[in-house]
Amino acid sequence: MGKKIFIKEPKVSQFLFANTRAAWFWLIVRLYVGYSWLTAGIGKVGASSWAGEEAGTSVRGFVTGALTKTAGEHPDVQAWYGWFLETVVLPNADVFSYLVAYGEVLVGVALIIGLFTGIATFFGMFMNTSFLLAGTVSMNPILFILSIGLLLAWRVAGYIGLDRWVLPALGTPWQAKVQVVDK
Repeated sequence: MGKKIFIKEPKVSQFLFANTRAAWFWLIVRLYVGYSWLTAGIGKVGASSWAGEEAGTSVRGFVTGALTKTAGEHPDVQAWYGWFLETVVLPNADVFSYLVAYGEVLVGVALIIGLFTGIATFFGMFMNTSFLLAGTVSMNPILFILSIGLLLAWRVAGYIGLDRWVLPALGTPWQAKVQVVDK
């Protein structure tokens, strides 16, 4: 094989995504995104139409509303996603109801305590994308944009949190290279 070429990372991205001094910034972002997920999830877990006797009722209503947005020249919901909602989600609305409600709580808690920040962010972005594809805007674009930053900064975004100790104990695929920078 040929020689390895390393492309130097710009100083701004090096600071934001690899410097623990930026962890304070990412802590604020992480707490905001985590709190948003947690409060949304707690509201759903406490509602019988999401995670109780009537589980699936809210999901059926949501999907039915999304399916009405598949019509027209420029639909809010693409036909392929409408097909997915109609053939996969709607018949299994009770299962998806629990997945959404508890998924939101788990993502929120993980982000707030800084545990598996990158993984939690990925699943939060997955839910954001699902809601956006279903034609729901709300806070989803804002959370998605903030989550892009958290995902890029996963190495330091959980540094002020449990990731600081848990990830090294699990043997992360990277090794911290301490570089003292005088300022």
